Amino acid sequence: MQHLLDKLFHKGKATQSHHSDLSPPQWTPAVETTHEHGKYQDATFDEYEEAERFCARYRVEKPKLLLSNVVERLSQEGCKPWGIKYPASSRFEGRIESMMDKGGAGVIKIFTDKICKDVCLFSDLPIMAGLYDTKGKQGVYYEVVIRKMGGIIAIGSTCLPYPEWRFPGWNRLSVGLHLDDFRKFFEDPEGGREYESHGLLNKISSGDSIGFGYEFASRSVFFTYNGARLPTAFSGVYVPREKYDVYAAIGVEGQNEFEVNFGTDVFRWKEGNDWAWRVEGHVGNFAGSGSGREELPSYEEAL
Repeated sequence: MQHLLDKLFHKGKATQSHHSDLSPPQWTPAVETTHEHGKYQDATFDEYEEAERFCARYRVEKPKLLLSNVVERLSQEGCKPWGIKYPASSRFEGRIESMMDKGGAGVIKIFTDKICKDVCLFSDLPIMAGLYDTKGKQGVYYEVVIRKMGGIIAIGSTCLPYPEWRFPGWNRLSVGLHLDDFRKFFEDPEGGREYESHGLLNKISSGDSIGFGYEFASRSVFFTYNGARLPTAFSGVYVPREKYDVYAAIGVEGQNEFEVNFGTDVFRWKEGNDWAWRVEGHVGNFAGSGSGREELPSYEEAL
C-alpha cells in the first residue's frame, strides 16, 4: 500500500539523463533537514513525469538582448516595464491587474480562485540577464505582499522554458520558497529543505511581505520577511551568470490575493530601494558599455 501511495503522490527524484547543456550548476547544500515528501501535499507522480519529459524535450533558452524599444522604455521609465505574463494554461483561474493602468503605484495585483490548480507565473522580462553588466550592482530584488492566502503561494525564480504546472524550485534551474510549509527548493522534486529563519518565518498573515533576492558577489539566493533579510537559502546557483536569463517565478494554487512589486513602490526591505539592487540598474546595461542608459540593438538586429 505504501508503495502505491508513493507512486501516486511522491514527486520523485529525477530519473532521466539530460543533455550536458542542461546540467545543473554546482550549488552549496545547506545544513537544514531534507524531506522526501511535502509537509501538507505533493504534486502527482504523473505531473512529475510530464515535467521531466518537458525538460528533456526543451533546452534552456540562451541569454539574449532585449528589444530596442524595451531598452528605451527601461531608460525612460525605470522598472515600470516589468510585469507578470498571463499564463496560457487552463489550470489558472483568476486575474492579473496592473495598478499602473489604474493610476496606482504600479504593482501587479494577482487574484486566484478556489478552483485554480498548481500553476507557475513568470515575469515578462528577466530579473537577471546574462548579456548585461553587473558593474556597480550588488544584486537584484523583487517583493510580494500577501493580502490573502487561502491556498498556496511560492516565491522564486527560474530560467525558461519551465513547466508551468510546476511550482518554482521543483525543476531545473529554479529556486522557490513555498509558503505553505516554509521549505526551500532548488531543482528539488521531493519535499524540500527546512529554511532556517531564526524563528521569524512561521506563519503568513494578511499584509506580510516576502522578498526574493540574488546577490551577484556570492552567487546566492536569499529571501526577506516583512523587511528583514533571512539567511542565505542557496549559494552557487545560476553559475556562470552570463549563461542564463533568469525570470521571477511565482507558484499559485487555490484562492489567493497578493501584489508583486518590481520596484515601482517602496520595498519593505530598505536596502532593496538602493540603485545597487534595482532590476533596471542591471537589465539593459550591456556588458562593457559602462552605461545602463544606452539603447541597444534588438536580439533580431544583433543576429
